[in-house]
Amino acid sequence: QVQLVESGGGLVQVGASLRVSCAASGYTFRLAFSTEAMAWFRLAPGKEGEILAAIDWRGSATHYADSVKGRFTISRDNAKNTVYLQMNSLKHEETAVYYCADRTYAGLGYDRNEYDSWGKGTKVAVSS
Repeated sequence: QVQLVESGGGLVQVGASLRVSCAASGYTFRLAFSTEAMAWFRLAPGKEGEILAAIDWRGSATHYADSVKGRFTISRDNAKNTVYLQMNSLKHEETAVYYCADRTYAGLGYDRNEYDSWGKGTKVAVSS
């Protein structure tokens, strides 16, 4: 069973930058981190969850939500089984729990239903 562990959340001020990480493990049989697409989502109080960014198995294709395009960057290090989300110019309303997710396909997934495994999240608080 795939396990995903997010880290790097914390309290920052408006306009600050933060990088969150997600370490993956538990791949079995023919599955491997390096062959699966990953994504970051967030869930803010009183709001629906949203996909922020997705990355394909090689890191050659990415997708971003309009709300974070140009400010957030998703990347991955297949040698470390880790995916990252670099967040710049953070806004107060981006206070949320940030989750990474894994799908057992190499290509991008654009909806939460396309992802199979989820971490427990890391909390990001942006103070105004």
